[in-house]
Amino acid sequence: MPDEPLVNGAPLPPPSDAAHLLANTVHFVHTLRVAGLPVSTAQTLAFVQAMELVGLEQREHVYHAGRALLVSRKEDLAVYDFIFGRFWRAGAGTSAVRARHERPSAQEPRPARGSFTVANYDDFRSWESAREIDIEDRRGTWSNLEVLRTKRFAAMSPEELDALRRLIRDTPWSASLRRTRRLVTSPHGRMLDMRRAMRRALRHGGLVVTPPRRTAKIKERPIVFLADISGSMDRYSRLALQFLHAALRSRRNVECFVFGTRLTRLTPQLRIRNVDRAVDSAAAAVTDWAGGTRIGDSLRDFNRRWSRRVLRRGAIAVVLSDGLDRGDLTTLRREMRWLRDRAWRVIWLNPLAGSAGFSPTAEGMAAALEFIDDFLPAHNLRSLEGFVASLRSLPRRRAVRRSRGYDAPGAAGAHAPAHRSPPV
Repeated sequence: MPDEPLVNGAPLPPPSDAAHLLANTVHFVHTLRVAGLPVSTAQTLAFVQAMELVGLEQREHVYHAGRALLVSRKEDLAVYDFIFGRFWRAGAGTSAVRARHERPSAQEPRPARGSFTVANYDDFRSWESAREIDIEDRRGTWSNLEVLRTKRFAAMSPEELDALRRLIRDTPWSASLRRTRRLVTSPHGRMLDMRRAMRRALRHGGLVVTPPRRTAKIKERPIVFLADISGSMDRYSRLALQFLHAALRSRRNVECFVFGTRLTRLTPQLRIRNVDRAVDSAAAAVTDWAGGTRIGDSLRDFNRRWSRRVLRRGAIAVVLSDGLDRGDLTTLRREMRWLRDRAWRVIWLNPLAGSAGFSPTAEGMAAALEFIDDFLPAHNLRSLEGFVASLRSLPRRRAVRRSRGYDAPGAAGAHAPAHRSPPV
C-alpha cells in the first residue's frame, strides 16, 4: 500500500471531506503560482467549484478541469502538466496524466476507484531533482506593473509591448450615458403610462390603485475611433489597433476607422476574438500603412460616406493622431468643423502630448485644435486609462460651443451644413 499522503507533515483526512478537498485544491493552485503561472482569485474559485462537481474519482476529469480553468497561456501547458503529474498521484503513484490514445499495459496495475490522492508534500519539494524543465521566472512580472503604466510607448521593448497587450485587454470600458427617446416602465418615472393603466383598469373593474409610470431609457453613447496609421505614427499603429480591439470586444456601439492618405473601416476585422489575428487582418486591409498623412482628405471621406450612419444617437468621435499633416489646412479646418457639428463630443488623443514642454504648434494640430472639446495625451498606458475613465465621467449636457468662422476660400464646401447642435 502507498504511504499515507502528507501535507506539511500532517496526515490528510479522507477524500470525501470537503475541507480536505478545499485545502488540497488551494495548495495546488499556490504551487502553480510559485512556478510562474498567473492564476487569479477568480480562476481559483472556479476551480474549487469544478472540483466539487467532478470529485476525485476520475483523475483525467480533474486534470482537464484544471487545465481549462487555471492555464491561460499556451506556453504554460508543459509546466502545468509536469506539476500536476508530480503533485497529484493515483493509486501506486503514477506521475503523469495518460494521453487519451494510450492504453494501460497488462503488467501495470490499475488504480483503484476513489484512490486519487495528493502526493506527499516533502516528495513534491524534490521535483526539481527528479526532472529538469525550463520554467520562465515570472514571479516578478506584476511588480513592474507601475513601470509599464508610466513608461512611454516609444521607449518600450518588444517584450514590454507584449506584456502591455494583456493590460490593455483588461481595461474596463464604459462610456457616458444619454437619455433616449424610448420610454421604459419605471416606478419613479414622471410620465404616466396610460395604456398600461387602462389595461390594469380592465382587469380590476375600472380601479387603478397605483398608476404605472414611464421614464426615458438610459443607454451608453456610441464611440467612433479615427486612428492615424501614417509614417509618423508607425511606432504606435499596432498598439493603437490593439487598443481599438479591446474597445470593440468590450462594447457593442463602437466603430473603428484608420487613415493615412485614405480612410479604411476596420470594424469587421477588429471584431475577431483573437487579438493577433484581428490586428493582422486589419493590417492586411490597409493599403497606406506607414505612408503619408492627409487628415483633411481622410476626414472628408469619413464625413461624406460614414458620418450620417455612425455619428448618431449622441456619438463621441475620438481622433488618435499626432497632428502632423501634409494636406491642405483649409480642408482640415472645414472637415473638423463638420465633424464637430455632427458628433456630440470630439476628443483628440495625441501620443506626443505627454512629452515635456509639448505645445500643439504643428500646423495640422493647430488647425484642428479649435474644433476639439478634449485634447488628451496618449503616450503611455496611464494616459489611455485616464482617457477611458474620462469617458465614464463626461457630463450629460453637450459642451458649449461657439460658431467660429474663417475667411479661407472655399471654406463652406458643398456638403458643409449650417452650424447647429444635434440633439442630445
